Amino acid sequence: MASTLSLSPKPPIPLISHRTQFKPQNFYPLTRSLISFDYDSDKNGFQTQLSRRKQVCCVSTTKQEVGVVGKSDKGREIEYLVREFGWGVRKLYRVGEEVRMAAYVQAEAFYEPMAFFNDVFCEFFKAEVLSDLMFRMRNSASDRYACLVAESGNESTALQELVGIVDVTVQRDEDVLVHLSGAEEYLYVSGIAVLKKFRRQKVGTVLLKACDALSRQWRYNFLALRAYEDDLGARRLYSSAGYNVVSRDPLWMTWFGMRRRVLMIKQNNFQD
Repeated sequence: MASTLSLSPKPPIPLISHRTQFKPQNFYPLTRSLISFDYDSDKNGFQTQLSRRKQVCCVSTTKQEVGVVGKSDKGREIEYLVREFGWGVRKLYRVGEEVRMAAYVQAEAFYEPMAFFNDVFCEFFKAEVLSDLMFRMRNSASDRYACLVAESGNESTALQELVGIVDVTVQRDEDVLVHLSGAEEYLYVSGIAVLKKFRRQKVGTVLLKACDALSRQWRYNFLALRAYEDDLGARRLYSSAGYNVVSRDPLWMTWFGMRRRVLMIKQNNFQD
């Protein structure tokens, strides 16, 4: 099922000690247009920008189960942020094979086939997505960035197949904060991807609910994301999850063949 990815403006990630500009060694124009980085170590910390083109669409629901704990066959406890509809969502483990699995989910969702040398370009794209994910995990504070993954919540194998992924980053972009009364920071949701064979099975819905659960853990009242204005499927998904449109990209962007995006905000009211 084709869909679009909400674009991440500049998610801040700390631990970069100096201001620098980094441009990944892209092998072909497609990747260059989809992934770019801007590092800044001032008060906003380290920042990255990811631009991708697809997003998962599915149907939302009101039921929710949070903080469920399960066990793998090796006895390791797995704490799910949400477990519902047969899926469990948790934080990504920092182990090589699972990180590669997560990168594959994103690569499958975001890669756009090329007319020539498609197999070669696809492999380059997969490698760059993996490198990007590993970099974020290695250089992110654990309370500023999380990669959430969805898997079957009915199995108990040590390394299950990951079926979905989403990135959640603490940000303080002024263009977003103007819409958030009294907030100094917020959670930015980006990079939602679901394997093609598992789409329309509510994986996207459960991923968004896990973002809500993480916002409660980290005590952030606001979540924000961006979606393409003409992607009605993605916007319906986000609206059903409680997100509301608060702004749009300038109209002049369409003059240059660029697709306009909408900024969508969700507020959670926590009780102490």
